[in-house]
Amino acid sequence: MRTLAYIISAVAPMLPGHRDRNLDTIWHKKCAHAHWRAALAAAFVAICLLTATLAQSAPAAPTADKPSIITTAYGAHDLSDEDAARALPIHLRGVITYYDPDYANGQPAAFFHDDSGSVFLRMTADEAKNLFVGALVDVQGVSGLGGFGPVVFHPEVRVIGRAPLPPHPPRVSFAMLKTGEDDAQWVEVEGSVHRVIEYDHSVTLSLQMQDGAINVAMVKTTGTIYSNLVDAQVRIHANAAPTTNSDNQMIGVHLQAPNLSALEVIEPAPPDPFARPYVSVNKLSQWKHFATPMHRVHLRGNVTLQWPGAYLCIRDATRGICAQTSQNTPVAVGDLVDLVGFVETDNSAPTITDAVFRGAGNNHPVAPQPVTASRILHERFVSELIQIDGLLTGYDVASSDVTLQLSSGDTIFPVVLPKSLAGSEVRAWKIGSRLRVTGICSISVDVDDHVQEGVAVTKSFRVLMRSPADVTILEGPTWWTPTHALLILALALAGTLVVLGWVVILRKRVELQASQLRESEERFRHLAHHDSLTGLCSRMVLEDRLKDAIKNDRHHQNGLALLMLDLDKFKEINDTFGHQAGDEVLRVTAQRLTDTVRVADTVVRFGGDEFVVLLPEIRDAQSAETMAATVLTSLSRPVRFAGSEIPVSASIGVGTSFTGKMDAETLLRHADEALYVAKDRGRHCFAVYSAELEKNLRERKQNSAEPVAPKA
Repeated sequence: MRTLAYIISAVAPMLPGHRDRNLDTIWHKKCAHAHWRAALAAAFVAICLLTATLAQSAPAAPTADKPSIITTAYGAHDLSDEDAARALPIHLRGVITYYDPDYANGQPAAFFHDDSGSVFLRMTADEAKNLFVGALVDVQGVSGLGGFGPVVFHPEVRVIGRAPLPPHPPRVSFAMLKTGEDDAQWVEVEGSVHRVIEYDHSVTLSLQMQDGAINVAMVKTTGTIYSNLVDAQVRIHANAAPTTNSDNQMIGVHLQAPNLSALEVIEPAPPDPFARPYVSVNKLSQWKHFATPMHRVHLRGNVTLQWPGAYLCIRDATRGICAQTSQNTPVAVGDLVDLVGFVETDNSAPTITDAVFRGAGNNHPVAPQPVTASRILHERFVSELIQIDGLLTGYDVASSDVTLQLSSGDTIFPVVLPKSLAGSEVRAWKIGSRLRVTGICSISVDVDDHVQEGVAVTKSFRVLMRSPADVTILEGPTWWTPTHALLILALALAGTLVVLGWVVILRKRVELQASQLRESEERFRHLAHHDSLTGLCSRMVLEDRLKDAIKNDRHHQNGLALLMLDLDKFKEINDTFGHQAGDEVLRVTAQRLTDTVRVADTVVRFGGDEFVVLLPEIRDAQSAETMAATVLTSLSRPVRFAGSEIPVSASIGVGTSFTGKMDAETLLRHADEALYVAKDRGRHCFAVYSAELEKNLRERKQNSAEPVAPKA
């Protein structure tokens, strides 16, 4: 301190703005330069002495053998990947802002916060004993790499008291959260609750913010009615958490709030959502009548379609509209109902999401509008009840929905009916029959490539049926078959002995018919060997190509592999986002698989959400594992649908053959058993079949009284 005082006294006269009377006097004297040189020399000597003193008293810099202890949450979370992986010592003191004793597979989850920020604590059940939200804790652990950012590993947590949760966290937007900058941090968001999903011990709120929708998970409070939060404007304090893929890359974001104590209701939901005045369908999303997605709207109309627990379509005096709903209260077609829900768009027309409904009057059936495919593509029939004729070219009854493939002129369109509503009548619809179909018109547009003068142009459409009674058979399959054509040809050749000229004319006619029949056969054969939803090959094609690959392996020992994959929690995607979203996930998955594998490989939709990839001429197991890892990464990207990002992942089982002695049935069984193990390991991974794997699997099933398959 004395040295510092000397420096200040020596240097102060030289600072700008310093007006010392003696300095002014000296400045004007002839010896001024000598005094300046003396002052500067004294200052230089003093600075050198101070630097030496501070260097002796400063603590030694940390070394690789003895790293310094990290004492703030910010310091623990802001480490580089290289430093975090060094298991640096950490000692923190602060408050627990989130704690779930059973976050995933019995493992606890907790976020810690101090004045510098927040960090995630990765711990075991034993390490999390006696922990609770609001606990004032002393934490000792080491640094480590988490799924996205650094975390605290193996923390020894000692509860030393209670503390309030941080009262004024920074307000963030959805766009800010998507950047990942606020990973693990205690933040504040505001928005409208659109959906509440309750699980055994947790609750997920779908929160619509000003610039996007985000899910908020919190621990469930017994006895609380969470459904009252739907349509409420709320403010929530929570920790930001990323959703990542297998490469630890952020592909989404969600929030983890401790419980209802972190939620403040700014504007409660209306006690009766049906009390609001109802609006006409044609006014939705129009200028000066735009219904903001932050609040529910009230509609009234007659029922035109119901898929219980999934879809409800109505029509008022102006237009039709369809709503996604989990309510399965039965209503009859034509019943007048009141419907409330949130307005969204699927790039074709407004739709209603998270809807609830109730009866409002007598039955007045809506008459379908007779249309053609050309009219649908050029006029407005979205969500309307229509009637259209077409030729049945194929159908799929193996998936979750019965799907018919119809053609009308140059247009091919699908007709969909949930399997739960289908009956035995679907087996009576023969390919080649001409059908009249009644149902709801659902269109699809491409707003990027199909826009004329600012108006989106319809690109394709499909028809949603209500029951098998919506199909009327107008004509059976054509009489013209290859056998009949050969018979006519034989008669024509015999007639050449009588009328040569007639034979020439008749022969030309038969050749024309035969050409048309061959073209029809090729078209029908393609539809019979390919999945109508994804366009992938069917099981029949897989069986043929698998036999060829095994035969080739036996002769040339080229090797082959089989990937059997299953989308993780696909039923939850259908339950959460609707069957349309599920279909989109299946289509995108099929395209990604086709883009990822080699040209010589075969991709097959095996059924439902299960796919099989045949890899011929695989020289070694490493090549098969590399392809499985590549496929796993390709499928880990989210699928965009109706403005939302649907998280997708898959589990893969790998079966291989390099001995030339494998048969098709055994190879399929190996891949299936490996898939079972991949699911059992927690999903979103792949497993390769081996004798040891099969032995462990058999022992596990024998040791378990009631073996339980992993969740789909």
